[in-house]
Amino acid sequence: MHDDRRITEVRLDRFLRERITPAAYGRSVPLELTSWDVPDEPVPVLEALRQDFVPQEQGAAWGRPWSTKWLRLQGEVPDAWGTTPDTEVEIVVDLGFTTEIPGFQCEGIAWRPDGSIIKAISPRNQHIPLKLLGSGLAVDFYVEAAANPDVAQGWSFAPTPYGDKATAGNEPQYRLGSIAIAELNRAVWELQQDVLTLSGLMHELPTELPRRHEILRALERMMDIMDPDDVAGTAPAGRAALAEVLARPAYASAHQLLATGHAHIDSAWLWPVRETMRKCARTFSNVVALMDEDPDFVFSCSSAQQLAWIKEYYPELFARIREKVKSGQFIPVGGMWVESDTNMPGGEAMARQFVEGKSFFLKEFDVECREAWLPDSFGYSAALPQIVKAAGSRWFLTQKISWNQINRMPHHTFNWEGIDGTRVFTHFPPVDTYNSELSGRDLAHAERNYRDHGHGTISLVPFGYGDGGGGPTREMVAAAHRAADLEGSPKVRIGTPRSFFEQAEAEYKALPVWVGEMYLELHRGTYTSQARTKQGNRRSEHLLREAELWCATAAVRSGAEYTYPAAELKRLWQLVLLQQFHDILPGSAIAWVHQDAERNYAAVAKGLEALISEAAAALLGEGTQEFLLNASPHARLGVPALAAAVSAATQDAAATQDAAPAMEAVQATPLDGGFVLDNGIIRAVLDDNGLLTSLRDHGTGREAIAPGHFGNHLELHRDTPNEWDAWDIDEFYRRNVTSLTDATEVRLERNGGNAVVVVERLTGSSRITQRISLAAGSPSLGISTEVDWQEREKLLKLGFPLDLRADRSAAETQFGHVFRPTHVNTSWEAAKFEICAHRWIHVSEPGYGVAIANASTYGHDVARTVRDDGGTTTTVRLSLLRAAKFPDPQADRGRHVLDVWVRPAAGIADAVEEGYRANLAPRTVLGAHPAEALVSVDNPALVVEAVKLAEDGSGDVIVRLYESLGQRSAGRLTANFPATGFQAVDLLERPVEPTGVVGGADSAELTLRPFQLVTLRLARR
Repeated sequence: MHDDRRITEVRLDRFLRERITPAAYGRSVPLELTSWDVPDEPVPVLEALRQDFVPQEQGAAWGRPWSTKWLRLQGEVPDAWGTTPDTEVEIVVDLGFTTEIPGFQCEGIAWRPDGSIIKAISPRNQHIPLKLLGSGLAVDFYVEAAANPDVAQGWSFAPTPYGDKATAGNEPQYRLGSIAIAELNRAVWELQQDVLTLSGLMHELPTELPRRHEILRALERMMDIMDPDDVAGTAPAGRAALAEVLARPAYASAHQLLATGHAHIDSAWLWPVRETMRKCARTFSNVVALMDEDPDFVFSCSSAQQLAWIKEYYPELFARIREKVKSGQFIPVGGMWVESDTNMPGGEAMARQFVEGKSFFLKEFDVECREAWLPDSFGYSAALPQIVKAAGSRWFLTQKISWNQINRMPHHTFNWEGIDGTRVFTHFPPVDTYNSELSGRDLAHAERNYRDHGHGTISLVPFGYGDGGGGPTREMVAAAHRAADLEGSPKVRIGTPRSFFEQAEAEYKALPVWVGEMYLELHRGTYTSQARTKQGNRRSEHLLREAELWCATAAVRSGAEYTYPAAELKRLWQLVLLQQFHDILPGSAIAWVHQDAERNYAAVAKGLEALISEAAAALLGEGTQEFLLNASPHARLGVPALAAAVSAATQDAAATQDAAPAMEAVQATPLDGGFVLDNGIIRAVLDDNGLLTSLRDHGTGREAIAPGHFGNHLELHRDTPNEWDAWDIDEFYRRNVTSLTDATEVRLERNGGNAVVVVERLTGSSRITQRISLAAGSPSLGISTEVDWQEREKLLKLGFPLDLRADRSAAETQFGHVFRPTHVNTSWEAAKFEICAHRWIHVSEPGYGVAIANASTYGHDVARTVRDDGGTTTTVRLSLLRAAKFPDPQADRGRHVLDVWVRPAAGIADAVEEGYRANLAPRTVLGAHPAEALVSVDNPALVVEAVKLAEDGSGDVIVRLYESLGQRSAGRLTANFPATGFQAVDLLERPVEPTGVVGGADSAELTLRPFQLVTLRLARR
């Protein structure tokens, strides 16, 4: 036969577009409109309904960026509409949508006159069934229309003013479309879904497969049978022509897809947090309405913070959600406060994401999430498996690694092994999206792409519009039902993530294993973008540690005289956890978001400083004696870890508990226009440009700086990634670099017994002032870089070429560190040209190493070269600042202070200590008496990360600690207060079987495996 396949396919496309789709709504009548424009920020519904609404023209332009317009829609349903079995009356509202990128443009919520939510209005979900209005044939309701601008602008990554209200302008963004009562022909709509399912399947089948041609001819018969001038009247006949091919069952060996409704809503991104709250209300009202229509539909919701917003601001909707949770349709998943970044949050913060998230779900819904759910975070820390398991969870899900630029992960279902040996059952949905529409293309890709055929038979598909919200639609649910058992398609079943994981776990026994971090080969710039946000996070994490420690210590030591501020600490923790969302902390959001974050961090600091001050006063009493509060897990200046005592500066230096030598003034000697700094522990030479030409420790006498090189080397790179500006650093940035070696001034200053070399530099429009300091008794050289940053699309690096042959670097991560090769033998190693480290990074060869600590920097790179003399130079560089133009065209402009410390002759234990030293300076307070630490540990390898009171209000003391060196370590934890025993607990402070813990009445013997995390409950007498 002649091949007319393409002709028939083109005919089908046009028949669907021009005949079937328009016929779904057979007739319509416009509604009468009135409106009220909100002057500034959104207002609660009851306040809006009290306003004076004025006549509103249909088709009018509306909506300056980020504004809100309230519309009142009124009318009467014509007689006899919706009275036949195949017809229903709906209200169709077009706010001026485009058909592209739902969630990234205007949106609306429909409200009843009593202030209850009906459902959302969005680009691909514009209908409101008349029956939801509850007013008979009379139409009278309101739409809260949000004029959210399209910041994405077609993903051109061009600078846009829309990310900041101050620059967004006042021009209307949209024009109202049709707003009308319409009669839906259910037979036509069902035919439309039949055609979409079959056409989508057909295009994915090979042309040599008979099934493809059978579908094509059935669709052709449908078009021949139907009357294009009477689509509604002939739709049943058209459906009958397709019934046989729709009824063909799937192959027995067809892949199984567990489809779960989903809407990955970014808690802030190209919109501010305040808009996310409304996006959540819109999305969740949609899915609850869909659940009422289809009892088989389920929806998975991952973020406790988002549901907490609904509880606070939309209580009526929250009550409906709670009922749907009980019925098993609305499924809390993930158990985290937000879908956070996992590279940069500290260990305790990562733990608290699960503590706060799971606690919320347990309290509000009596549901414990067993899966960690992070579809869109930018890479996954090697510490995460242990944290997931310690929170009482057992599974992990993401799909973001499918974005890798170079290497493809070898499995979709596997065991993921973390730094301590903990393994967690992990799945990557092979559909490669968390926003599936359940199209034929999506389903076929999931089946073809699945890498574990022959071992597993099932994968997960999260479906629904996400990022900007919207969630699943009735069309997606219809597609799922049609593909449940359909020849040529994988078998689709709507269900819960738990049911997927249980089935996958049961069938796939001999799981492959992936060991270590899951590094995303993309979005490497997120370790550096928006430096002020990152500084706020780092400072907040350490202030929270201090506040909990001193509040707990005051509560135990002061008894009834002091009340532990549990509620306020929880509130501040939750605010910090929100900022760790994977588009806030990574610096990939609009200016508005980061302005909010900086205000939030300032509020957190103010609140925590007040708590610390109150706790210190209660703990030390009124007096004029100076004490140091040492919240570090190591002794500082003669003050024991976690204690308050008189500084060693007022005691005999020989009695200091950290064995520091007597501290004398630092010698500062001029040398050839530069200076030599020497404190008896290390000696640093700075030339006349402030470059570090030598760094030696007196203990070994070894030179740390590579011959012919210099440290404190600032380099300015061109930073023009191919796309995703704030997210990405592309490898070719290295090919364009300016070495900032010239100084305009180098001078010496004294600060007590310490010496400070001040170096002034100027590059482009940016002024750089460095303060290079050596403190008495310090084993490290401090470098504080103040930058008035005015660059565009530039990357500022600070480098240290070291004379050692390191085959790997060690970078701090949560509750330990991760090793990464310094060579690029394979494409996997070459892809890691920018890496994340927390407070420190360490490089070494046997017998000698160097640690570099920081106060707020996360991005690093480590490379090595072999010199002509045969020696190896290992260069460590810190990424200080970027200057991306999208989505925030003013990103990072202004003043920054970035602090770094370099410690020669350092081992891993020294690096750990230096990291805490860099971020937890003792604070001086006045009081009457010292305060002993609540707990003490006799082995510094066992690091106390948190001391707090129990979440249940019992007054028990909770201590979280970990093995920090990556080796088996033993020690004793002693309670320095009346205790009745130690109990091992999980992160939610529930009893668990102890591993490596033998508890007594007031002490516990610990033998921990490398990087093991332990939480202990100390009951008080």
